[in-house]
Amino acid sequence: MSDHVHDGSRRQFIVGGLAGLATSTLAPGVLIADDGAGKNASVPTRKLGKTGLVLPLVSMGVMNADNPNLVAAALDGGIRMLDTAHYYQRGRNEEMVGNVIKDRPRDSFVLATKARASTVDRSHVQDDAKATAETKESFLQKVDLSLRRLQTDHVDILYLHSAKAPEHVLDELVLDAMQTLKQQGKIRFIGVSTHRNQAEVMRAAVESGVYEVVLTAYNFRSRDAATLEETMAFAASSGLGVVAMKTQAGVYLDEERTQKIPMQPALRWALRHEFVHTSIPGFTTFDQLEDDLEVMANPLMTPEDERALPRSDRVAGLYCQQCEACLGQCAAGIDVPTLMRGYMYARGYRNLTAAKDAVRSLRLEAMPCSGCEACTVQCPQRIDVRRRALEVVRLEALPDEFLA
Repeated sequence: MSDHVHDGSRRQFIVGGLAGLATSTLAPGVLIADDGAGKNASVPTRKLGKTGLVLPLVSMGVMNADNPNLVAAALDGGIRMLDTAHYYQRGRNEEMVGNVIKDRPRDSFVLATKARASTVDRSHVQDDAKATAETKESFLQKVDLSLRRLQTDHVDILYLHSAKAPEHVLDELVLDAMQTLKQQGKIRFIGVSTHRNQAEVMRAAVESGVYEVVLTAYNFRSRDAATLEETMAFAASSGLGVVAMKTQAGVYLDEERTQKIPMQPALRWALRHEFVHTSIPGFTTFDQLEDDLEVMANPLMTPEDERALPRSDRVAGLYCQQCEACLGQCAAGIDVPTLMRGYMYARGYRNLTAAKDAVRSLRLEAMPCSGCEACTVQCPQRIDVRRRALEVVRLEALPDEFLA
């Protein structure tokens, strides 16, 4: 996934162009610039809710990255927060991040990781016996392993990974374990991440009185954006830090990867409102890093940015919105959103490990769609569910060593 910068001036911009800029705090409200505006001479910041952390509007989602030099360049360029997870690249992602940060002052960066609880999410549990075996101690052991991989004694934010419902957010085992970790000094702030039922999950996080940060999918193609934005604003006004992910909506609109989503306009769109405190775009190349650093320095959205964003709902795109409108439509009872998320990982992000893990989590006993003459699923996003399902399930036959 690595790439390189093509000329010396761009390389100089990435390594040193932003690191020395002063910081300022953006004024409240919607960020829309007039023609020719937005040439900021400093890097704007926002406070991550009541955590007190002050961050640039762009952080790094490390999930798909495998080049430590890219992560180092991001930090050198002024990005402060790195976001990873216990299961990303089956642990190798945390190990890579650990090798990058081990010789840097601990107060020079903010570190976030995530841990799943099998009482909440079975997607990475390989059998039902393990699915019911989660204990407080086993959850704590996952976090201890993450800390060893990251070569640090604490992370700034630990998220409950991929909560899909209020009962997941309020799971007593998770809350007890999180609070224990905080008392032990192994985590500073308790968070929850969500791709599905985001509004419900965020409200439950507020009502719990325990969570301090929420990480939610948010981009210019978000369905029911008004409800999502209202809830994000509610979470922020309640003191929670709000972090946006999936900000570029899958990178490409077409499966041939010829219609690229304009990266800078898409990211600026996600940063328009003050209730988005920072974002974690998942760049994997130095060119993408340059795009994101330019947005970090100049987040104001221009009319040109608005015009550059594709608005047609007739294009399915590679990004599944996880809206769950398809649930219950599949005659075989398959979790279609998870399968489509796996397809997005494979086609959009070229992350075959994450794609295979998503497919494997469904424990399919037979090839999906094989017993159906016609697909009964009608996706509001116009995704061809049957074709994508048949393509992505082929990853189950791919040996794990090929994904290393």
